[in-house]
Amino acid sequence: MTPTYAPTGRQRRIFVPVPAESVPPAPPQPQDPPIYRDLMRSWADRGRALPGRHDPEWARLAAPPTGSARWVRAEGINDV
Repeated sequence: MTPTYAPTGRQRRIFVPVPAESVPPAPPQPQDPPIYRDLMRSWADRGRALPGRHDPEWARLAAPPTGSARWVRAEGINDV
């Protein structure tokens, strides 16, 4: 028979996840007020950015710079 512990005497601990059926379901999310849904629809029709949605322009602007032009020294700032 193979022992389940290391020669140093430490026992292995096995993680057993809780079955999904024992986790209580999340409460339903409240609906947005009609005025907010209408505003979101109006913004979407005009191609504007919407909260909680991917915005490609923001992702492009917020992305770190690529290539060798990472650091640019601003002339005249802090020159003594």
